[in-house]
Amino acid sequence: MSGDFADIPFAAMPDRSASADTFVPLTELPEWERFAREARTCAPQSDALDLIEAPGLVLDSSGQRHSPALMAAGEALLRARDFEAQRARLLAGEVVNVTEDRAAWHTMLRAPDAPPRVLAERERMDAWVRRADAGRRWRHVVHVGIGGSDWGVRLAVSAFGYAGTWREVRFVANIDGHAIEGGLAGLDPRETLVVLVSKSFTTAEPLENGARAREWLAAAGLDPASHLAAITARPDRARAWGVPESQIFQLWDWVGGRFSLWSAVSLSTALAVGVDVLEGLRAGAAAMDAHFAQAPLAANAPVRMALAGVANRSVLGHGSLNIAPYDSRLANLVPYIQQLDMESLGKSVDVSGQPVGVPTGPAVWGMPGTDAQHTFFQWMHQGSDGAPVDFILCREADHHWPAHHRQLLANCLAQREALMRGKTLAQARAECVAENMDPERADWLAPHRVHPGGRPNHLIVLPRLSPYSLGALLALYEHRVFTQGVIWGIDPFDQWGVEYGKVLARGIIAELDPAAAATRDAPAPGHDASTRHWIHRLRG
Repeated sequence: MSGDFADIPFAAMPDRSASADTFVPLTELPEWERFAREARTCAPQSDALDLIEAPGLVLDSSGQRHSPALMAAGEALLRARDFEAQRARLLAGEVVNVTEDRAAWHTMLRAPDAPPRVLAERERMDAWVRRADAGRRWRHVVHVGIGGSDWGVRLAVSAFGYAGTWREVRFVANIDGHAIEGGLAGLDPRETLVVLVSKSFTTAEPLENGARAREWLAAAGLDPASHLAAITARPDRARAWGVPESQIFQLWDWVGGRFSLWSAVSLSTALAVGVDVLEGLRAGAAAMDAHFAQAPLAANAPVRMALAGVANRSVLGHGSLNIAPYDSRLANLVPYIQQLDMESLGKSVDVSGQPVGVPTGPAVWGMPGTDAQHTFFQWMHQGSDGAPVDFILCREADHHWPAHHRQLLANCLAQREALMRGKTLAQARAECVAENMDPERADWLAPHRVHPGGRPNHLIVLPRLSPYSLGALLALYEHRVFTQGVIWGIDPFDQWGVEYGKVLARGIIAELDPAAAATRDAPAPGHDASTRHWIHRLRG
């Protein structure tokens, strides 16, 4: 935690070494065996309506396996995992990221009763944006970040600025030079603000891209400092890099990148679509936080989604999860949830350092409907594997073409019903006969029209796409991911796999440098044969 915010209170975490000694692997819990047995034997019950009214949305779990016995087994499993105490630690700002000895207190960023200095930093950023708006400054904003410093901002800007705003916002994330070249192309440097986002202010991609932007500003005869802003947990490094103090906004060690939308990381969002949007996002997320903390387990939307997700992945063997938002403004929701889920749950070792023993986080993928229907829904319906689906729609549209919205809603409901209901061989043959086919052709064609059905899904219905409802939706997924991590016994807040690749990359960057490589004929030892070959071939 930054020294500037050292006075923010945190509750003491119970001794982790002691808890690790008493941790029981998932597969050794009798409650797990009971849950797995009920999930395997509980048939899908699509005729039994299963709705939860939560802040900003309705969750329809009718497409998942559900029964009183399965719910009771799920509650017993959560008790065995000490879920309520784990949830309390998360929401109190205690250490829940055990491998990095950190809290994950993103809920505090949106809490109405946030500590004074969190509220003060929020107001400082909002006031800065309002002054920029009043002066009509920064016609162009180039947001330079990557991963959690990028996807949430892209999502919010595309969701609420889809019809255009007076400021143009461009995003530069990839280290590929084409990304920064395209991000700056055609802009007027005098009207451009470059927003650098890096929690540590050491992340390679934003700093390298930021350096090119700084050179671009200087080449235009400008003082780059007046055109730079930074969001970081290391303001000292941002100052040394050349960003003025008044344009550096605070992050904290207890905010993970993929949970940082609620912080000053959203400076570019505020510049694009207004501080009111950020306030609405925070309000919706805070309402979902309260629901997650207080609702009974059987009526708790994130908990119910988590139990279904664990059953689908670890018991029924589904290797992926499809996200299907039936709203084109939510195209960036897919990679946002993809990062949230896969970076958090892409683990195979529990907190005691032992293999979990069951499949954990699924591959997350998707595309907005109805584009998805013309891309991969054939595989969803009749492929040998299929995948659970989260369908997301808005009851009301914000455009003026009701016929479009009726078709959108109809397509969503129809695709979902087809996945649930399926089509038997007898039904398929009857269809063929009704089309006046001769019996021999009907017998031949009918198997091609069979749908297995029984494919798991959720339907999430927002009243309309508002900042409040989107904030609630994102918090729903955050808490679903946390709950699945508790059940599997993994730390959903670290990402050591990503870090390993970064370490290797630093060495290879040096070996690819022609100046450094001139002193030796071959790459450094320790690489595999293919990597050695390509370092040698790809040297500049």
